Amino acid sequence: MYTPPAFRDDEPTSISALIAQTRLATLVTATAEGLMGTPLPLFLDEAEGPHGTLYGHLARANRQASVPAIGEALAIFQGPDAYVTPSWYRTKQETGKVVPTWNYAAVHAYGEIEFFDDETRLHAVVSRLTDLHESARETPWAVTDAPPAFVRSQLKGISGFRLPIGRIDAKRKMSQNRSPEDRAGVAEGLGASDLISDRIVAGLIPTDPG
Repeated sequence: MYTPPAFRDDEPTSISALIAQTRLATLVTATAEGLMGTPLPLFLDEAEGPHGTLYGHLARANRQASVPAIGEALAIFQGPDAYVTPSWYRTKQETGKVVPTWNYAAVHAYGEIEFFDDETRLHAVVSRLTDLHESARETPWAVTDAPPAFVRSQLKGISGFRLPIGRIDAKRKMSQNRSPEDRAGVAEGLGASDLISDRIVAGLIPTDPG
């Protein structure tokens, strides 16, 4: 991912937060059959390795689980994004030298992937993913709520994977390269949008004068 210095995110807490907030990531592997990609919920174990380790699972019938990966795998976490019209820039009125752009946040995590079918490891992965996404519910559902024999039968249909992160590209493009006046205009414009996603981006735009 092309990341100019103004948009580079090197803050571990910010990176971990975006990964945690991305409910559906995309796992991409290069194989002898070509590129393969699958949208998946993932979780990051921050205590495992210098950059943490990603875990998830996909259908065992999915060929991405059985065709050997060539080189690194890539997990893509796409954060909030919004279209930015030049009409919001003060610079438009001053010089007219402006163009549309897109504000967004994203993390690309790379590493050597390991697929596994061990029932104990699979059970741990699906349990942790379930707990992660059920935790906000008033009465969370747990894997242990289902009959053990049924859970074992379901685990036979999936393959788990472990992706220790070797390197990360993190980008937060939120109009940092514009003047304070232009940034204020973008924040105001997005903040007035009917789209929730636009309003979320509005809150991420730096409005300080620096």
